[in-house]
Amino acid sequence: MDLQPFPLNHGEVGLTALVARPDGPGPFPAVLVMHSALGIHHQVQDTARRLAELGYLAVATDMYGPSAYQGGADGPGLAYAAFAENPQLLRERTVAWFEAVCARPDVDPARIAAIGYCFGGHCVLELARSGADVRAVCSYHGILTTHAPAQPGAVKAHVAAFCGAKDPYAPMVDITALRKELEAAGASWQLGVYGDAEHGFTDPDAARLNRPGIAYDAYADKASWAATLAILEVALS
Repeated sequence: MDLQPFPLNHGEVGLTALVARPDGPGPFPAVLVMHSALGIHHQVQDTARRLAELGYLAVATDMYGPSAYQGGADGPGLAYAAFAENPQLLRERTVAWFEAVCARPDVDPARIAAIGYCFGGHCVLELARSGADVRAVCSYHGILTTHAPAQPGAVKAHVAAFCGAKDPYAPMVDITALRKELEAAGASWQLGVYGDAEHGFTDPDAARLNRPGIAYDAYADKASWAATLAILEVALS
């Protein structure tokens, strides 16, 4: 399935998402697929295709822009670091992508969800915390901390966070803190914690990074994907 470009200007940055569109006229339920710290050329494109085959219009959003991919191997890492220094920009850009997808004529704006890996998992949690009218968000081994916790009554989405108990980037203390935050906000939520899973457990190529605490885990990958499909079926029906 060919992916179609979908541009968005955010501030002074030109961004280009990649869209996998089901057959037919629409409007379709839509899913934002948000990339890891490695960028839009890693993992999310295949996920978008899989979702389109199931009838969802899938948008692999671009959080970095072209400059991140013109600076060599360090480009995505530098782009990621810039968001770490400016978390409000991260939330604003994620919301901008959500609003852009809502405005597409082939999308049903009342039936939109978002999923994300690692950095993208953090992005979708920030989207939910923003109060955006997104139906569900699913975070896989995402960063769970935030600069602005969800306020009571603000979270409209069903929030799912799939976490590895051995993930050094989202340790159990952060998982517990997220649960307490969502409870205090009155959100609908679920947490999946996989005992043997480390960071990057959905990525079959995780070992190539050759970094401790990052590894693929087939059980956690397949279980979290099955749960995601169930969530999308309920939230976007």
